[in-house]
Amino acid sequence: MRKKTLLTAAALTAVAALTLSACGSGDDAASKPVADVSAQPKTEAATVLDKPFEKPDLVLKDTEGKTYDFREETKGKPTLIYFGYTHCPDVCPLTMSNIAIARKALPKADQDRLQVVFITTDPERDTSAELAKWLPSAGDPSFVGLTGDFPTIQAGARQVGIGIEPATKEKDGSVVSMHGAQVIAFSPKTDGGYVLYGEDTTADDYTKDLPKLIKGETP
Repeated sequence: MRKKTLLTAAALTAVAALTLSACGSGDDAASKPVADVSAQPKTEAATVLDKPFEKPDLVLKDTEGKTYDFREETKGKPTLIYFGYTHCPDVCPLTMSNIAIARKALPKADQDRLQVVFITTDPERDTSAELAKWLPSAGDPSFVGLTGDFPTIQAGARQVGIGIEPATKEKDGSVVSMHGAQVIAFSPKTDGGYVLYGEDTTADDYTKDLPKLIKGETP
């Protein structure tokens, strides 16, 4: 797979923080992935960073209500992280479904190694119990769901260039969570977040790339 032009982590952070997706809003400009905003050619799914992100320092609660230290739990493991919310009608469940399809195509040993972590951007509604019900249907029972207080989650997202805002109620009564829709892959070799995927990434894209990501290789 051909790689896109490399971005520095600093430049990516500045752009990602401004690239929020209102799930179900129909706002095309707001939902463009970082790759588009950065004027990169839209030829491949993966954007490989020349300076990987450090794993965010996040200690939250998992679907069983137990403390989950993201850095410690995923240390030395191939990991995908995504920030979203369970009431999202489109982007979030589609992203989880695409990753789940690709994971099932891996050999069993690699399936067991891969860590997929979904962190809610709407913790007021997304309790541990809610995440436990939603993840198996939207993605895969093996996926880790995390919740906690919003300021902690927002600060952790910013550490990897993902912008999120508090959920707001629309005039029609619906609640919308604005969040960056990027998936970040962390290497099992370095624990650095070295590959980024936008919301237009397909199940086929993940299926092609996961075997390399599992090994910490460049897709």
